[in-house]
Amino acid sequence: MLLAFAPLPMLSRPFDLLAELTLFGVLLSMIVGCGDVAPGPAAQAITATPTVHDSLETPQDTADRQATPLIPREVLFGNPDKAQSRLSPDGKWLSYLQPVEGVLNVWVGPADDPAAAKPVTDDRKRGIRGHSWAYNSKHIVYSQDKDGDENWHVYATNVETKQTIDLTPIEGVRGELAGASERFPDTLLVGLNDRDPRYHDLYRVDLKSGDRELLQQNPGVAGFVTDEDLRVRLAVNFTPEAGQVWLEPTAAEPGPEGYDDWQPMAEFTSEDAMTSGPAGFSKDGRTLYYEDSRERDTAGLFAKNLDTGEVSLVAEDARADVGGLLVHPTEHTIQAVAFTYSRIEWKILDEAIRPDIEFLKDFRDGEFQVTGRTLDDTRWTVAYILDDGAIQFFIYTRPASGAATGERSMRFLFKSREDLDDYPLAKMHTPVIAARDGLPLVSYLTLPASVDPEGDGRPDAPVPLVLDVHGGPWSRDGWGYNPTHQWLANRGYAVLSVNYRGSTGFGKNFINASNGEWAGKMHDDLIDAVEWAIDEGIAQRDKVAIMGGSYGGYATLVGLTFTPDVFACGVDIVGPSSLVTLLENVPLYWSQFMPVMKLRVGDWSTDAGREALLERSPLRFVDRIERPLLIGQGANDPRVTQLEADQIVEAMQSRNIPVTYALYPDEGHGFARPENRTSFNAVTEAFLAEHLGGRYEPIGKDFEGSSLHVPAGADGVPGLSAALPAERKQMPQAEEGDDPQE
Repeated sequence: MLLAFAPLPMLSRPFDLLAELTLFGVLLSMIVGCGDVAPGPAAQAITATPTVHDSLETPQDTADRQATPLIPREVLFGNPDKAQSRLSPDGKWLSYLQPVEGVLNVWVGPADDPAAAKPVTDDRKRGIRGHSWAYNSKHIVYSQDKDGDENWHVYATNVETKQTIDLTPIEGVRGELAGASERFPDTLLVGLNDRDPRYHDLYRVDLKSGDRELLQQNPGVAGFVTDEDLRVRLAVNFTPEAGQVWLEPTAAEPGPEGYDDWQPMAEFTSEDAMTSGPAGFSKDGRTLYYEDSRERDTAGLFAKNLDTGEVSLVAEDARADVGGLLVHPTEHTIQAVAFTYSRIEWKILDEAIRPDIEFLKDFRDGEFQVTGRTLDDTRWTVAYILDDGAIQFFIYTRPASGAATGERSMRFLFKSREDLDDYPLAKMHTPVIAARDGLPLVSYLTLPASVDPEGDGRPDAPVPLVLDVHGGPWSRDGWGYNPTHQWLANRGYAVLSVNYRGSTGFGKNFINASNGEWAGKMHDDLIDAVEWAIDEGIAQRDKVAIMGGSYGGYATLVGLTFTPDVFACGVDIVGPSSLVTLLENVPLYWSQFMPVMKLRVGDWSTDAGREALLERSPLRFVDRIERPLLIGQGANDPRVTQLEADQIVEAMQSRNIPVTYALYPDEGHGFARPENRTSFNAVTEAFLAEHLGGRYEPIGKDFEGSSLHVPAGADGVPGLSAALPAERKQMPQAEEGDDPQE
């Protein structure tokens, strides 16, 4: 859970969905988001020429599909060659992620000679998935947990000595990076829940020594907002009615444990709580920027002068909430605001930056993301997102701020994967589908290139469809290169991702329409999207699969129990099977957020509320399952615990209903280790081919190095049982160590 907010250069998504702007949105993404659960990067190389499996096809179908090269899973899901380019604040260094012996680590080299970069971190198991620079330009900062338990530790690596310090060295405690400022380049703010597992206290931590000093003891709130002087200015909490309240300290100066008395500054009802929240302070600390949807639908960006109380609207869009900011690196003025409906659109506030945005928009196709800016603002790192190609990284050089003239230039750095250029990739289309009650559902559709030669998003004839449901549910799908879409389209499927009601970014009415609608109208939206695809001649009615992670996994189980005739099969990744056991087994640090869950999901604390939740739980309706089901689960998942998978598998087995259960003893809410991801992708691909009739690449060596256990249903997936040792066809033993090779 985020504890403090420091203004960011920009919230960007070179590999992940665009983050929500507000502190509230960041809290949501860390509490209930699931961007990590979809089949993702894998490290296992494919050494043999991929072969093709086709079933239920005519000879002409087979000929057409075999004319399109089968893209190896390693190319689509393997670790990137390089990723996440970052310039140090002083512009001296360039950092990025690159594998070392198959594990992603941070590499650093001179900005003028990236080829001289060397690894500075030494992760040997899970891989580093994100990193940033400290303002001193000497330390790389990143977080890592243990086997998916989400008890994150915050690490700082000196790029010259390669010495790494654990800034939160307490086992079983969740540490979180909570703030930074160029005024204190050797200091970070870090949150720790060591005193009380429900609440994170805020500490100042010295990057060089690791010494920490208490800044603010948590009085029982969700998080804090700090300014550029690293002073605590606001506390943010959820009300018992699922609203949001901002609290300000009453004293002029904090005591030894921070402020101990607070008074309300602003309050939002539950109607606006999920689309409103503080975004940060101006450089002088006298202006508060915040997102607000009161007396409107979509959230606009507002500024409040704290001296006069005057409020002004900074930016708005009628279709979308505020999605991201472009902020000056030292002045902290907001220069441009991003809004995302189907695609990102920028609204420019500072005319001085208009030439830069126009230059970047015209330089390449696709969407650009500014991933970092030097403090002198003469160089930016920029990533270009395409829907049918690798991400491209550049250093953009611009005139110094205030300069009357100067040239603009781009220096190419690298692509995320060079080998993607060797294969044909498909375009992503952006249909907006009308739900049965008229709500517009912004969606993303990818078709096999061989069936859509005109590129208009309509195949020559209907094809099998995979409905890929995002998690959260308070997150969203977006446009851009999506390895899951490319993978499945290459195998012969149409792939459809739908922003069903409850998805974020489309205004408060769209989110509030999902209250109490798990397995209700939220699921109706998915069914309406399937019917649209069938009516449009895209999908074959008898060959539609549903898959997804977290809420998407729950939607999969709902699909097979509440609408058992719609889907030919389902793939559930870390999805809850019972809403009662889900809500009874959340981590303790979710305690402040639980009023929101009670309103929007259901009340597990009363008999009537529990019964209503059970009526929307797939576990109660196991008898209705008629179609094949594949379940993937991490044993250490703190959000959707292993109980959720175990209990529905047990219920199905007791009724002799076939199910395939893939369990990973060293994973949590999704599969982080490359070997585990590639093994699950291999199982999923064969499973879908068996029931939808697409192509698949045999499992081959894709189980090597993984911890995969299949305690149920190994015979239900082609090639799975033969590729798996006998001891891996049982539940893993509790004493099994961290090393899956042992």
